[in-house]
Amino acid sequence: MAGVVTISAAFGAGGSVIGPAVAERLGAPFVDRAIPYTVAAEIGCSLEEALDHDDRTEHGLGRLLSSAARLPNVTLGGMDTTLPERGFVPEEEFLVRTENVIKQIAEHGGGVILGRASQLVLAGFPGALHVRLDGPRRRRLASVQESLEVSEREAERLLDDNDRARTAYVKHFYRADPADPALYDLVIDSTRLAAPACADIIVTAALAIL
Repeated sequence: MAGVVTISAAFGAGGSVIGPAVAERLGAPFVDRAIPYTVAAEIGCSLEEALDHDDRTEHGLGRLLSSAARLPNVTLGGMDTTLPERGFVPEEEFLVRTENVIKQIAEHGGGVILGRASQLVLAGFPGALHVRLDGPRRRRLASVQESLEVSEREAERLLDDNDRARTAYVKHFYRADPADPALYDLVIDSTRLAAPACADIIVTAALAIL
């Protein structure tokens, strides 16, 4: 695959399911947790500190910016996530490193990138397809409740916290609204269509421009 697909997904819109499916069908790497791992290694900080500045995790900077409550846990495969501490690292350093990782992925073989405002980092990048997955709140809420097996009240809290966090991350660093359809080539209501159908649509669009 010579190109890149960026996927911005509202919470409960199935990004973590549809993204890997798209990558598999395109024969491309799915890039999600590898980004904070790489950033931590490059800076020489702990993975936990890198995750504190990542928009896809429990400790994401967006949560801190929006004063949101605790986000869902992220499994890191049981790995020891502690690297030597080297003191305070400004948030701008994490942002620049994250952007550099995304650009390197796009320039060296491509892949399917989930989140991290990658649609903005790679805006105008040749051969890039930018996709937004979203849907009505009530259907996203039902999806969260079913997939995480939580009460309706807990699902509402998680959805609200995540929506605020991810929006805050993009607005803080890029002065943009991640829900703005003008940022994307393709916007899909992934709460209405089954995940395989969404993946089919994205793959078809990606192959048409790559």
